Amino acid sequence: MFPSRSLLVASLLNLVAAIPPELQNVLKNTHGGSEYGYPTDFTRGIMPIPVHSHNDYWRDIPFYTGLSRGCVSTEADVWLYNGTLYVGHDESSLTEERTFESLYVNPMVEVLERQNPKTPFVTSPTYNGVFDTDTSQTMYFFVDLKTSGPKTLEAVVAALQPLREKGYLTSLKGNKTIAHGPITVIGTGNTPLNLVGPVADRDIFFDAPLDALDRPEFAGVTSLISPIASTSFKRAVGKLNSSDDNAILSEKQLNSLRSQIQTAKKRGIGVRYWETPHYPIWTRNAVWRTLLQEGVALLNADDLDAVSNYF
Repeated sequence: MFPSRSLLVASLLNLVAAIPPELQNVLKNTHGGSEYGYPTDFTRGIMPIPVHSHNDYWRDIPFYTGLSRGCVSTEADVWLYNGTLYVGHDESSLTEERTFESLYVNPMVEVLERQNPKTPFVTSPTYNGVFDTDTSQTMYFFVDLKTSGPKTLEAVVAALQPLREKGYLTSLKGNKTIAHGPITVIGTGNTPLNLVGPVADRDIFFDAPLDALDRPEFAGVTSLISPIASTSFKRAVGKLNSSDDNAILSEKQLNSLRSQIQTAKKRGIGVRYWETPHYPIWTRNAVWRTLLQEGVALLNADDLDAVSNYF
């Protein structure tokens, strides 16, 4: 049983409590009937939302918590020691049990196996995503390399083999065509651009620096290299207004934001801003509203309850 099943069951119990007694009696009498379940029902009822589960590995149940809220993007910081990839924010938080495979790769494989069952009704291989409500929605998987870029990248590519061999990874073919898959892996942190961009056939992409896309060294970066570009919101716009009205961004700040987003969009690249304000609440919500209105691909969020309720 998956750890997040308890979260889904709790939601179901709350729903049942609001159902009229007459219908509850019907549900009780039909409970357990095989006709009321289906192979891909693990994520039924979960609607995907354009949210990145920031520092996802800090959650009590990594990956599954974000999935249960509908987040279409997740994140793992990885450290390579003695051939093993460990997950954590810094060295002090690493343990032998919390590995790249145990917290992310294996759970992703297990969920996708549920979403792509082999039954007499399935006549050809399927590549459904993690969301039962939208099987075409990819899950962005940001892998933040904390140790030596080249060596850690090599280890990440090897560790992704269980997903690769089942055809679950978005991949680039011949430096021309992207075959979209259930999981889109994006290297960030110490990921070397020169070991990603020039590779014509690959299943790992690059988190380009949004605020530097107009520099010569990033002139050739398109969606074939970077599906999403990211930068710090604080660095992009500076200090926000302190008034409690809706215009928390000055005209200059808003123009700077729009310029970065348009530069990315012209190359087919989506946008994510990290280090967005989390307090006060009205400021956080106003920033979320502005970013969505301006067309970001992903909202960066730490409080998943708040952001899921926002939608």
